[in-house]
Amino acid sequence: MVAGHALTAAKAVPGLHLVATPIGNLGDITLRALETLAGVDIIACEDTRVTRRLTERFGITAVLKPYHEHNAAVARPKILERLAQGASIALVSDAGTPLISDPGFKLVRDVCAAGHPVIALPGPSSVLTALAVAALPTDRFFFEGFLPSKQAARRARLTELARIDATLVLFDSGNRVQDTLADLAAIMGERDAAICRELTKLHEEVQRGPLASLAANAAELETRGEFVLVIGPPAAQAQTMNSNQLDDVLRAALAAGSVKDAVAHAVDVSGRPRREIYARALELARQSHSDDRDDED
Repeated sequence: MVAGHALTAAKAVPGLHLVATPIGNLGDITLRALETLAGVDIIACEDTRVTRRLTERFGITAVLKPYHEHNAAVARPKILERLAQGASIALVSDAGTPLISDPGFKLVRDVCAAGHPVIALPGPSSVLTALAVAALPTDRFFFEGFLPSKQAARRARLTELARIDATLVLFDSGNRVQDTLADLAAIMGERDAAICRELTKLHEEVQRGPLASLAANAAELETRGEFVLVIGPPAAQAQTMNSNQLDDVLRAALAAGSVKDAVAHAVDVSGRPRREIYARALELARQSHSDDRDDED
């Protein structure tokens, strides 16, 4: 199974095969995935250049066709037509399990509606890999994927996520991870978390600790590569926040919604009395309105 030596395999059964591919280390490909990729008529992939590195490494000669968010509307009918003719087609993402923060949902939906088989081949997943090494509870987890890039929208979404009683899994890019960690620390307080970078690759790195500590040291992070952030669930009994932390949480929540919603969220995560939080929320809301009027003047 090396470049220049074709891998032979029995023809794959007709249908759409969802094939998980390595998230970094090519040695993580499964035997079943190799047999299927070598036996299909077409491999539909996000980026043919990325997938070609995998196929050349293992001597797979199947035809590569692009299928991504920009060409899906045109490519999807062509795939359905080939399936109707009895073709076997593999769908892969650039890395990991197809459909997890990658294109493919509409294709699978339409293939099922047309009555063609859909066969899933399990394998590598950055979500599950990060959960396994984070040293955080895994009995319940919520996968969010990528957060909004703009701070106001990101903080609003984090305020909603903070109410979920489960470990959270987020994707992030190197150019935003420091800002994301700062927002996480402001909104979710002292929860334990893990920063997972370049999982299964040569420079794999996992940092664990309270969000506040991870955010404080974020400037020292190596920002090259891909990040998965894992945040532990809220404690059964929330630790009491100091006044500065409470203000950060309230400001983020007020930017996203009403005083009532901001107070409810702060009560959940701060461990401080509702009456105190309500009074502080009203004060911060008045300050914000005053600042807005000053800007208009």
